[in-house]
Amino acid sequence: MSEHTLDSTPLAGKVALVTGGSRGLGRQMVRAFARAGADVAIVSRKLDACEALAKEIEADTGRRAVGFSCHMGEWDAQERLADLVQAEFGRIDILVNNAGIAPVYPSLSEVSEALYDKVFDVNTKGAFRLMAVIAPRMAAAGGGSIVNISSIATKRPMPSELPYAAAKSALEIMTMGFAQEYGPSVRVNAILPGAFDTDIAAGWDPDVVAKEMSHLPAGRIGRPDEIVGAVLYLAGPSANYTTGVLLPVDGGRTAMGR
Repeated sequence: MSEHTLDSTPLAGKVALVTGGSRGLGRQMVRAFARAGADVAIVSRKLDACEALAKEIEADTGRRAVGFSCHMGEWDAQERLADLVQAEFGRIDILVNNAGIAPVYPSLSEVSEALYDKVFDVNTKGAFRLMAVIAPRMAAAGGGSIVNISSIATKRPMPSELPYAAAKSALEIMTMGFAQEYGPSVRVNAILPGAFDTDIAAGWDPDVVAKEMSHLPAGRIGRPDEIVGAVLYLAGPSANYTTGVLLPVDGGRTAMGR
């Protein structure tokens, strides 16, 4: 029986692709993968932001990092992205579907068809298509790991985020389905983040946030770097027997009642 030992670079020799990788939680994930030994493909709509982060990572870690631009809501763009990343790095071992949007709307009756479709296009359709393109390539190459970033909104939906919660719920269903289709060589899991202190949170009322977070078992909002442990675990060799899992990282909110 083999045993895993702690390794400071458990992802050495791997290539990780992270969508929505230039800011927020995605930025932290990209940095964590590079520090764990992986080369990284940083993807978002804003190529300049991806390229700037790539330069920082190469300077800080010595790992190879390349920026790519892709609109996650466009079906055909996902195969082009996979082809470009594979041509650049020769392989894709880890995929993190982190890109997502949660537009604000005044009321449910005022949600437009365009807003509704955009939420599902970016949060669900693009992630589905990218998994459908990359998972067979991973399997043919001997295996890989896919981590989808969902939300605790799927467990604690609020009227102010229903299209987003519904789109992320679909992503969780896809997580379990892809885990069955491409196992055992490709593992597919999801992380359900709670509230994290990212640039998005800068627009929230700090008093309201402090009050809400004080009721959590953790007693506070999450720091962006606190997503790192979960994503490194699910992407890495210590999780070889973990697939089809939906893992909340939310300060204990899903453990609470309404």
